[in-house]
Amino acid sequence: MRIISGFHKGRKIIAPKKLPVRPTTDMAKEALFNILNNRYYFEDISVLDLFAGTGNISYEFLSRGCTSVVAVESHYACIKFMNEIAEKLELPLQTIKSDVFKYLEQSTQQFDVIFADPPYDFSIENFVRIADLVFENKLLSIDGSLIIEHSKHTDLSSTVHYVSSKNYGGSVFSFFK
Repeated sequence: MRIISGFHKGRKIIAPKKLPVRPTTDMAKEALFNILNNRYYFEDISVLDLFAGTGNISYEFLSRGCTSVVAVESHYACIKFMNEIAEKLELPLQTIKSDVFKYLEQSTQQFDVIFADPPYDFSIENFVRIADLVFENKLLSIDGSLIIEHSKHTDLSSTVHYVSSKNYGGSVFSFFK
C-alpha cells in the first residue's frame, strides 16, 4: 500500500503478512479521496477510522493535513503496527484497541468523517448496526459523513441515512448522512 497524496505522497508502507487485514486498494482509496477532497478541507475535520487494520486510511487523512484521526482496531498486532508507522512518519494518530461496537456504544465524541472497513463477510445486520450506532449516538457532526466499505455482494441501500454508493472493482463505498 502507499500514501497517495499530501506530506508523505508516494511513501510505501509494507504491513507484516501475519496481520489479519485486507487493506483498501490504492485505486479505490484514490477514488474515495477524490470524492472527499471535493467535500472537505482536511485541515478542518476530525476522522474516526473503524476496523482500521493497517491504518491505511488514517495515514492518508493525516498525510493530507488532517490533525485529528482516531483509529479503532481490536487486533493488538495491528495497533502496534499503526503506532510504529505513526511514530516513524511523525503523524498524530490516536489508536484505540477496542471492539468497534463497544467503542461506538460508549463514545461521545463527534467526527466529521467516520470510515468503517469491516470484514467483507460481516452479516448485513452487523453492517447496519454500525450505521445505527453512529446515528443513535450522534457521533457525526452536522455535515458529517459515514462511509462503509463493503463487497459488491452487500447492498446497504435500504439502511436508514443511506445516500449513495460508489463501486471500485470488488469494493463499494456506501455513504450515509
